Amino acid sequence: MLKLYDYLPSQNAYKVRLLLSHLGRPYQTVPVNIFEGQGQTPEYRAINPTGAVPGLQLPDGRVLAESLAILCYLAEGTPYLPADAYQRARVLQWLSFENDYVQNSIGSLRFWKLTGKQRPAELVDGKTHTALRCLRILDQALARADFLVGDSYTIADMACFAYAHLAEDAGLPLRDYPRVLAWIARVRRQPGFLDRVVPYSVDPHSGAELP
Repeated sequence: MLKLYDYLPSQNAYKVRLLLSHLGRPYQTVPVNIFEGQGQTPEYRAINPTGAVPGLQLPDGRVLAESLAILCYLAEGTPYLPADAYQRARVLQWLSFENDYVQNSIGSLRFWKLTGKQRPAELVDGKTHTALRCLRILDQALARADFLVGDSYTIADMACFAYAHLAEDAGLPLRDYPRVLAWIARVRRQPGFLDRVVPYSVDPHSGAELP
């Protein structure tokens, strides 16, 4: 059975849980208490060298780290990752966008806000500018099709959805982006959608800085 090394409040790990839910694939959850330093143990860093979540162990013992790599692996041969080279490249384009911009702005702002982290005002302002630009880009892209890669729901949507649908947690006005809101509703209607967001408040240690 698959083993998913997980920290439940992590939206990076949620991306993988979401795909597994769509696929109906069973897996075992292995909690990683990242704020207590468990991610930095030699045992866990053999699974994910950065000490972050998620990590995935395959039934044969091989391991994968980084949520987007795991999504690509699990989606291979399914409708969630196109076989056509061009469409697949478009999925990878959006995965890069998510990793470089969405997670790095909306994800960071949400994390800081919900865990009470204090950051310099200029850093927050810069992340906010990037986050709003991300929402504008998504809104413009969704004017052309129901999903990010045409009319098909893919791991590109799952990856971007994970943080974008929680933008209001970061103090960002989703109401200003009606196409993004409509897309969020479409994602929620997909078979096997996983409607569970775990708050950082479940972890009394989340107010600390990561080791």
